[in-house]
Amino acid sequence: MTTATNEYPTKAYGATAPDSGIHPMDITRRGLRDNDVLIDISHCGICHSDLHASRNDWKSAKYPIVPGHEIVGTIAAVGDDVTRHKVGDRVAIGCMVDACMECNHCDQDLEQYCRDGMVGTYNGTDRHDGSTTFGGYSERIVCRDEFVLKVPDAMPMAEAAPLLCAGITTYSPLRTWKIGPGSKVAVAGLGGLGHMGVKLAAAMGAEVTVLSRTEDKRADAEALGAHNFLLSSDKDAMRAKTGYFDMVLNTIPVPHDVTPFLHLLRIDGVQVLVGVIGELPPLSSLPLLGRKVLTGSGIGGLAETQEMLDFCAEKQILPDIEIIRMQDVNTAYDRMEASDVKYRFVIDMESLRGA
Repeated sequence: MTTATNEYPTKAYGATAPDSGIHPMDITRRGLRDNDVLIDISHCGICHSDLHASRNDWKSAKYPIVPGHEIVGTIAAVGDDVTRHKVGDRVAIGCMVDACMECNHCDQDLEQYCRDGMVGTYNGTDRHDGSTTFGGYSERIVCRDEFVLKVPDAMPMAEAAPLLCAGITTYSPLRTWKIGPGSKVAVAGLGGLGHMGVKLAAAMGAEVTVLSRTEDKRADAEALGAHNFLLSSDKDAMRAKTGYFDMVLNTIPVPHDVTPFLHLLRIDGVQVLVGVIGELPPLSSLPLLGRKVLTGSGIGGLAETQEMLDFCAEKQILPDIEIIRMQDVNTAYDRMEASDVKYRFVIDMESLRGA
């Protein structure tokens, strides 16, 4: 591989310590390798993972951190060997920017589960030079061309951004467990992930029910396309749905008891955890003896993510977003913690360039 030259000085926002907040910084993007592309970023979504990583909640931070893995923009330059993309293309990058591409998982288009470890879009380690990867809270990014996806012409760029994490994180388990017409899906939690789960499952033809502890989400659930609403705090209502669902798509991102949701599943039904819970509360194995499955799912591979983007463009399934300036990211983090967003923040990167 050709040694990179002509590095790109880049404006960015990031964290330098757990309590530093997100603030302006200057970073350097590598020069183009033969299989790289340079992308001018137009928008970047904000994910709960960004907040956790920047504050070192997972004890894996390598400061400085430039968050952001819901990235869209246009190609500004390509390496000598790049044929999949050209200057001016509308493109996207999700949660990973590299993998070995040689193991049996990568061979199955499961690069997210690369046996050698996929390289995260930020706070990862570059496979070639050992540098730390920086994410999308920045003017531009350089990325291996295979990990750059195409944004369909029919899709607005700002709305496309959250699909690169919230979209594929919910799409992948729905596709893996073959959700379609006749399927019965319950979505637990109605945040950034949950609202996409409702939209996608409904578009696939499933009967969709939103599970919530309180009534205040009922109107939103119906507006997003849910067919039914089930109060998880109502024991009689929950008991009435015992053995009813093919899938519980659990998007709740905090520790909670998953056992009541297992009772809702039919034989061979599956509860898929896609929210990052951390430690599970004590769990009885008894519900599992009814051939119920409890599992988790991460993002999708490259082919599946492109399939998701094309599906959303065809069906006009778009996230509900609020566009913010780069300078307001710390306020957005506070609001996100308070669940004061419907349902995803997206940064307009022109605000960074114009600062």
